[in-house]
Amino acid sequence: MSLRLDAVDVLSKWDAPDDRADRLRRAYLTHLAAHEDGMLKACPDAHVTASAVIVDPARGQVLLTLHAKVRKWLQTGGHCEPVDRTVAEAALREAREESGITGLTLLAGGAPVGLDRHHTPCAVHLDVQYVALAPPGSTELISEESLDLQWFAFDALPTETDDSVRALVARAREVL
Repeated sequence: MSLRLDAVDVLSKWDAPDDRADRLRRAYLTHLAAHEDGMLKACPDAHVTASAVIVDPARGQVLLTLHAKVRKWLQTGGHCEPVDRTVAEAALREAREESGITGLTLLAGGAPVGLDRHHTPCAVHLDVQYVALAPPGSTELISEESLDLQWFAFDALPTETDDSVRALVARAREVL
C-alpha cells in the first residue's frame, strides 16, 4: 500500500472527536483525492504532514522542541518522505529524528489523536497528529532543526507555544 493510500485509509476510519475535527478529516480526504502528490512537500498548495507529541506518563511530562524556524515550542513532526510506508511511520521517524529517542511507540492503538491545519512558509500543512510514548530512562538529543528540547509538565507548558500544541497535549492526557 502506498503512503497516500494509507493516509486515505487512516483518515476514512478515524473517529473524529468533534465536528471541527470531522470537517478537517473530510478536507484532508478531499485534498488527497485531488492531488496524487498530496502527501509530499512537492505539492505546492498543501501537503499532509505527520507529528507526534512525546510523553513520559510516569513523570507526567511532554517533550517539546523549540523549533529553529518557527521559534515556538512544538511537538516533533514534519514532512512525509517517499521512504515512509504509513503516516504513523512518518510520525515516528520525525519523532526519532527530532528527539534522538529510540524505542518510541505510538499510543491509541497507533491511530491519530488529532488533526491540525496550519500555514507555513512552504505551504499549508495538513498535520496528522499522534502520541508517542518515551521508553523509561530514555535520553533526548537536540537535532539541527531545534534550538532546544525540553520536558514540560502537562499542565505547565511554555508560553511560547500555541493552542494547537495545548490541544494535542490535552488529547495525549486523555489517551493515557
